[in-house]
Amino acid sequence: MEKFFSLPIEKQNILIDAALTCFGTNGYKKASISDIATAAGVSKALIFHYFGTKKALYLYLIELCGNILRDEINEKFDDGVTDFFDRIKLLSSIEISVMKKHPAMLSFLNSVYFENDDEVKADIKTIIENGQGENLRNRIAFKGTDISKFKDGIDPKLVMKIFTWLVDGYLSKVPIKTAINLDDLCEEIDECINLFKKNFYREKYL
Repeated sequence: MEKFFSLPIEKQNILIDAALTCFGTNGYKKASISDIATAAGVSKALIFHYFGTKKALYLYLIELCGNILRDEINEKFDDGVTDFFDRIKLLSSIEISVMKKHPAMLSFLNSVYFENDDEVKADIKTIIENGQGENLRNRIAFKGTDISKFKDGIDPKLVMKIFTWLVDGYLSKVPIKTAINLDDLCEEIDECINLFKKNFYREKYL
């Protein structure tokens, strides 16, 4: 893989975008190195030269997407925002801005989440369990957050879980080959957040 990293960034990105698109559209099993090579404008042999196997390329893409999202959040997240729901809106807007810069990433990550091919299923689980995604979300949602605005008996951690389930459920209903309108998704997320806020916050904070 070191030979791949020695390529100019522009050529790396062309191959990465082609692979994200093919895997995101077809899933792991049906995506082929031949299709990726054609989309990237390189030879099939060259991709094997860089990554060795289709599986190695696939797992690299999962970690790459996670790193891109984490770095963008670390750079742009404002800890000065202390309202719970304002933080969730900010996090969502950052993530969606990343997806706009890397359009194939959302469909790829969506397909990864529901991938059940035996060749990669265990590896995906390990990457997710060892990743910092959940810890990062919890830090963003709760570290330095003013939770006094919630009504008595409302558990903010449960609210966060419900919101995550809603987003995952939304994505699970979208066919893999269907392009997701990110502006519409952002609006729907905002509507859900506003509904949560209206029902879970004390009236004086609305």
